[in-house]
Amino acid sequence: MAEEKLSAAQRGKIRRLSEPKVLAADEEGGELNIVPFLDIIMNVLMFVLATVAVTFTATIDSFPPKRGGRGGGPTTPTLGLTIIVVPEGFSVKAHGGSIAPGCHDTGSGITVPKSGPNFDYAGLKQCVATVKKESPEEVRDETSVTISANPNIPYQIIISAIDAVRKDDDGKDLFPDVQFGVSR
Repeated sequence: MAEEKLSAAQRGKIRRLSEPKVLAADEEGGELNIVPFLDIIMNVLMFVLATVAVTFTATIDSFPPKRGGRGGGPTTPTLGLTIIVVPEGFSVKAHGGSIAPGCHDTGSGITVPKSGPNFDYAGLKQCVATVKKESPEEVRDETSVTISANPNIPYQIIISAIDAVRKDDDGKDLFPDVQFGVSR
């Protein structure tokens, strides 16, 4: 069999089809251009990093109130100091009952009322110091207090009350073992 020779037109067409095509800048090629995608990702990443708020939290150790045991064994006397935060101020209760305003006797009423629109944390601190000082000798070393609050009391007021009863003005411990109770 004899070789067939290609015509000049056929050779030209084969040459044109086999040459690599050079694409213009606006034409799509066979490669995926990921530069615009990376630009979007970087912009979103920078936006997220710039808007993230770093939050520092502090914790205060507190323990749930202990329930009394059901046994016939001997019990040690306790002060059982409880502070209830209400919208009108602080109601302080001890084992002997509610503490009257002024913190020197038992009675009804708000023990430490608000001074104007603000809660009186200094008055609360002075009141629990007085209660501790005037308590019987066997419970004077007690360091436990239960703090409870109405549901509509802001969290910052509860934390400030906890801070007020932990130490006195001289830095000595009053009631550092805070137990947070839930009002019912």
